[in-house]
Amino acid sequence: MSVHAADPSLYRDRDTVPVRRALISVSDKSGLLELAGALADSGVEIVSTGSTAQAIRDAGYAVTDVSSVTGFPESLDGRVKTLHPSVHAGLLADLRLESHEQQLADLGIEPFELVVVNLYPFVETVASGADTATVVENVDIGGPAMVRASAKNHPNVAIVVSPASYAEVVEAVRAGGTTLELRKRLAAQAFAHTAAYDTAVASYFASDVVAAEAAAPTTAGEIETPGTFDEHLSFGADLAATLRYGENAHQAAALYTSAQGTGIAQATQLHGKEMSYNNYVDADAAVRAAYDFAEPAVAIIKHANPCGIAIAPADAADPIAAAHAAAHACDPLSAFGGVIAANRPVTVAMAETVKDIFTEVVVAPAFDPEAIEILSRKKNIRLLTLPTDFALAEREVKQISGGFLVQDADRFTSFDQSTWTLVAGEPADDQTLTDLAFAWKASRAVKSNAILLANLGASVGVGMGQVNRVDSCHLAVDRAGERAAGSVAASDAFFPFADGLQVLLDAGVRAVAQPGGSVRDDEVIAAAKAAGVTMYFTGERHFFH
Repeated sequence: MSVHAADPSLYRDRDTVPVRRALISVSDKSGLLELAGALADSGVEIVSTGSTAQAIRDAGYAVTDVSSVTGFPESLDGRVKTLHPSVHAGLLADLRLESHEQQLADLGIEPFELVVVNLYPFVETVASGADTATVVENVDIGGPAMVRASAKNHPNVAIVVSPASYAEVVEAVRAGGTTLELRKRLAAQAFAHTAAYDTAVASYFASDVVAAEAAAPTTAGEIETPGTFDEHLSFGADLAATLRYGENAHQAAALYTSAQGTGIAQATQLHGKEMSYNNYVDADAAVRAAYDFAEPAVAIIKHANPCGIAIAPADAADPIAAAHAAAHACDPLSAFGGVIAANRPVTVAMAETVKDIFTEVVVAPAFDPEAIEILSRKKNIRLLTLPTDFALAEREVKQISGGFLVQDADRFTSFDQSTWTLVAGEPADDQTLTDLAFAWKASRAVKSNAILLANLGASVGVGMGQVNRVDSCHLAVDRAGERAAGSVAASDAFFPFADGLQVLLDAGVRAVAQPGGSVRDDEVIAAAKAAGVTMYFTGERHFFH
C-alpha cells in the first residue's frame, strides 16, 4: 500500500469536478456527435482516436488526436493507441493529492476529467459467426484498460461506457461539473461493463477449448469425462426489464439477459401485457418441453409442470394445431391460465382453438399473420416469438445459498431405443414403441417423482411433484380417467417397490418404460409379468427438481 493511502489528511475534497478535457474512443457511435457538440459548446477539449476522432472532425468539431498527446503514432493496425503514460497518467492521477498534481506538472501531462469509452463489439462479432481470427481481433485491450483506470480514479474522473448516460453527463458538464455521487455511480456501471465483457471473452475461449477437446480422438487408455468445468465461473448479464413483481406481489424482480443468450429471455413480445416473473418461468419450461421433440410438438405448462404434451399425428392436415388439440385434451381444467409453447409457427387453426381458452402466454418460433390478428383480439394474452437462432442451453445453473450448482442439460441428443432392455412381456409393436418413446421423452419435463401416461403421441395423464412414486401413479391415473386403460406409462426413475407399478397395472396400462436399477427390480418385473404387461428398462433416469 502506498504511503499517502494510509494518511487521509493528505487528500483534498473534490466533490464537483469541472470538465475541461475529455477522452473519447467508442465503437458504438450512437449519440457521439450530439455529445461532441455539447462538450465543444461547453469549451471542453476533446481528445480522441481513430474513427471516433475522424467522425468528430467530419462533423466540424475540434479534436486532438491521441497520437499528438503521446508523441507516438497509432501502430500495429491500431492495436496500440492509448497504451501510453501520457494517457494513463492523465487518467490515474489522483488530484486530491498535491504530490500527484505536481508530478503531472513536472511530466507535462494534462489530466482528463471525462472519459467516454465503449469496447470493441466482441459479442456481436461472435454472434455473426465470424472466424476465430476476426473474433480475436475484437478482443479489446486498450479500452478496458482506460475504463478500469478511470473507474478506479472516480474521485477525479467520470467514466461513461453507455450512450444512455450521455444526457446526464452533458447536463452535469453544463451545470459546472460532475458530482462525486455521479462519478461513483458511473464507475460501478463501468466495472460491471468490463466484467461482463471479460466474461463473454472467457466463455468464448472456454467453449472453443471444450469443443476442440470433444472433437479430438480418444487415445487408448484415455478416460473420457462427461463434462469439463472451468475452475472459475463468471456471469455477465444486463438489466433488460424491471418486472412488476416476483413470484409473489411482495417480491421485487427483474429480467437480466446474457450477452450471447438465444433463449426465452431474448424472445420478442408481439402482443399483450408485460411478462411477469412467473410467465418467464413457465414459458421457459414450456419451450424446454416442446423443443425436446423433432416432430411438431406443443407443451402446455402451469406452475412449471405440464398440463399436456403432444406431438402431431403423421397424417395431420395442420400438424401444430393437431398437437395443441391433443395436448389440451390431456387436462383442460389445469390448462386454464396456462402457458403454451409450440416448436413450429402458430397457424390460424391453432389460433382459432387457443382464442377460446384463457391462456397467459403463447410462445413459438413464429406466428402466421392471421394467427396474430386472431389472438390479438384478447388484449391480455402475451404472444412471444423466439430468436431465429434459438437454442436450448447446454449447461444449467441453479443458485443455492452461498454458491451455484452447474450441470449439463438433460437433453435427448442421442436418444436410442435400441439400448432399452425388455424385462417383461412380449416385445412391443411399432405403435407401442413409438408411444413409449414419446412418453419417456415427455416425462423429462415433469417434476419428480414423475409418471406420465400417453397414447397416440399425446399425454393423457400426468402425476408430478409428489414425495413418493405411488402418489404420482395415483395422480396420473386419476387425471387420465378412462383413458388410462390401454395407455403406456413412463416413470422418470425406477420403481422402488412394486406398489406404484401395481397402480398403473390395475388401471390397464399396456406397456411401461422405466430406468430400472432398484434393489427390488425382481419383484417389480414379476408384477409386470403377472399382469402380462410389456416393460422396458431404459438404463437412464430423468429427475427434474
